[in-house]
Amino acid sequence: MKKKATPWWLSGPALLLFAVLLLVPLALTAVLSFNVYDPATGPKAGEFTLEHYSHVFADSYYLGIFWRTFWISGLVALICVLVGTPEAYVLSRMRDPWRSVLLLVVLAPLLVSVVVRAFGWSMLLGPEGLVNSMLKLVGLGPVKMLYTEIAVVVALVHVMLPFMVIPVWTSLQKLDPGVENAALSLKASHFTTLRRVVLPQVMPGVLSGSLIVFGLSASAFAIPGLLGGRRLKMVATVVYDEYLHELNWPLGAAIALTLLAANLVVMLSYNRLVEGRYKKALG
Repeated sequence: MKKKATPWWLSGPALLLFAVLLLVPLALTAVLSFNVYDPATGPKAGEFTLEHYSHVFADSYYLGIFWRTFWISGLVALICVLVGTPEAYVLSRMRDPWRSVLLLVVLAPLLVSVVVRAFGWSMLLGPEGLVNSMLKLVGLGPVKMLYTEIAVVVALVHVMLPFMVIPVWTSLQKLDPGVENAALSLKASHFTTLRRVVLPQVMPGVLSGSLIVFGLSASAFAIPGLLGGRRLKMVATVVYDEYLHELNWPLGAAIALTLLAANLVVMLSYNRLVEGRYKKALG
């Protein structure tokens, strides 16, 4: 019995910290989301209702915001897969010092505050920004990009790309170069080798990276708030408004928990789909 209890004693401090920092706040938020809200006095402890959840699911305004949040997050994840996977492959094939230089370039967005990056993109994509100035030179501008989905997607891709590159690069480090060389020695083309040998081996990295990018994009606040403006709302900005502007904490909690549940459903379904195809490809 003592041997069976040893792992629990060793992991006890970590489990306690996990419960205090994550499970307890989530539980309190869940309780808050069911509290009755009175505009005059605020949330009423001890009085519960499902009104906030029915309001979220029945109002087309909130459904539209959820749809916008998820299609933008999915697009960002797709772009990061298409850009980050080849970038990670190139990175894994480079030698020092160029590998270190490129790795620093990839990680550079993480070294700067997300607010600073958002303001930088607002200057680049603004009516008089560098991008519109270049478009004017070729006769294609000006194009309204700031406070649109374009600005949000571009900035999110810039911020989230490292979270795609690093997992794929880590998977490539575990790949035996002899397997790829063996395929080439058997007269397989480079494209066939990449598709049939390399890609199935790095699918776990692509899967984990795309899940991270999707989850972080769906819950992003600073970039949608600064580059999307007041009219182009995403779920995180709506939660912020409900908490600090409307002071309707129960409704804000209900929206936040709905986002969490929807994120989990999408990510677990995607994980199961990709893992199934990955195992089928290896089998």
